[in-house]
Amino acid sequence: MVTKNKYKNSNKVVLLLTGILLLFVSRSGFAQEKPPRPIAIYVSTLQHLNFGDIILGPNGGTATVYPDGTRTSTGDIVLANLGSSYSPALIEVEANRGTLITILNGPDATLTGSNGGSMTMHIGASDPTSPFVTTHNYPTRTLVYIGGTLTVGNSTANPEGSYSGTFTVTFVQQ
Repeated sequence: MVTKNKYKNSNKVVLLLTGILLLFVSRSGFAQEKPPRPIAIYVSTLQHLNFGDIILGPNGGTATVYPDGTRTSTGDIVLANLGSSYSPALIEVEANRGTLITILNGPDATLTGSNGGSMTMHIGASDPTSPFVTTHNYPTRTLVYIGGTLTVGNSTANPEGSYSGTFTVTFVQQ
């Protein structure tokens, strides 16, 4: 009677071990997908935001460049074509396909004039709109266009000249 219990226990142990071995074999029979490269994004500027030539009236106004490359104005601003081109900022983003990226616009920027004066520039919308998911396989880059709006005072506050400044845009991977 002691030997029967011993055999029953042995059979249970063997069956239990066999079940574990089969489970292990069945899981190792499938190849696991390689983990993706570490999620990292690389951003570089290809083209700066440029409002082109504008002519100021007595009261000022705004000039806007949109991500699609069009330009509009309000108030006493005349959009001129005197040889200086206008364009949205063009930024290339390198990221793994399927990476969710959010664009965070920094604070308004101050542009200072070569003959005095200053203007405020508000960072505008982007194309693709934020947030967006990268759809290209590495190393193809996603092109992002960013516009902005320039607030211009009258000709006394903003004398003729070239105005420049910097702005901050942050690309956040999620």
